[in-house]
Amino acid sequence: MTLITTRFDATTTADEVVEGVDLSGTRAVVTGGASGIGVETARSLARAGAAVTLAVRDTAAGDRVAADITATTGNPDVHVAYVDLVDLPSVRAFTDAWTGPLHLLVNNAGVMAVPTLELTDRGWERQLATNHLGHFALTTGLHGALAAAGGARIVSVSSSGHLASPVHFDDLFFERRAYDPWQGYGQSKTANVLLAVEATRRWADDGIVANALMPGGIMTNLQRYVSQEVKDGWQRMQDEGRVTFKDTRQGAATSLVAAVAPELATGGHYLEDCNEAPTVANDAHVSAGVREWALDPEAAARLWDVSADLVG
Repeated sequence: MTLITTRFDATTTADEVVEGVDLSGTRAVVTGGASGIGVETARSLARAGAAVTLAVRDTAAGDRVAADITATTGNPDVHVAYVDLVDLPSVRAFTDAWTGPLHLLVNNAGVMAVPTLELTDRGWERQLATNHLGHFALTTGLHGALAAAGGARIVSVSSSGHLASPVHFDDLFFERRAYDPWQGYGQSKTANVLLAVEATRRWADDGIVANALMPGGIMTNLQRYVSQEVKDGWQRMQDEGRVTFKDTRQGAATSLVAAVAPELATGGHYLEDCNEAPTVANDAHVSAGVREWALDPEAAARLWDVSADLVG
C-alpha cells in the first residue's frame, strides 16, 4: 500500500501548513489548547480563520492564551471552555452545551509517564483515563455536531510511545500486573490510534474521518513527570545526533496536516513528520513507525465497545 505523503516534513511549522488555507466558517475544538503544542495548533487554526474553542482544565490559563492568539492573529473568535478529561460530568456538560456543527476536533491534551499508579474516582488508571477514555467520551458526545458539519475531521494526538505497549484488555488499569509508567503511557497512546481507526470505520457514512499522529519530540509541560535522568539521556541523544527535538510550532505541524491537508481526507492513518508512517511489526526493535497492534481493526472495535461500557 502506498503511504500518504505531503510536501511537508519534520521541519515544517504549523503556520506553514495552513498558509493559503481559508478556514472561515470552520468551528474547531482543541483540548489542552492552553499549553504546549495545543497553543500553536489553536493559533494556526485561528490564523487561518477558524473559530476555535480551547477545551481546558485551567480556564484562567486558557483566557490568557486566547487573548494572546487573538492579539497575534487578529481573530477574535477564540473561546475557552472548561473540560477535565478525568471528570466525565465536565465532559458531558461541554458536549451537552455545544450547539451547531463542529468541523474539527483536535484531541490534543494528555499526560505522560505518571510515576506511580494513580486511579481516578472511577478506579481507572490516570493515563488511560486522561489520554483515551476522556477523549472517547468527548468524541462520542460530539458525534451529532461532527456529523452535522459534513466532512468533519478528528485529530488524535498519539505518540511513538505507543510502540511500548498494546492495549491490555485483560488488565486495563494495572490491577493484576505491576505498574510501569511507560507501559501505561504506551497503552494509552495505542488507544489514541485505535480510536481513529474505529471512528473512521463507524462514522465514514456521516462524513467523519479520524487520523492519529506522532507530533515529534518536543519539550513541554507534558514531560513534567519525566525524571531528570531520562531528560538528560534525551539531551545526550540529541547532542550525539541520534534524535532531533522540535519546537512547539514544528510539533503542531503534523496535527495541522491531519486537520486541513487534502491528502488526509481519508481516515484511519497514523502520521509522523507530516506524512503517513510505515507499519512496523509488533516485535520490531524500532523508535518510529506505527505498530500493527495500533491499526488492528478487531482491537479497535473491541476498545470502542469496552470504552463505551466504561464511560456509559
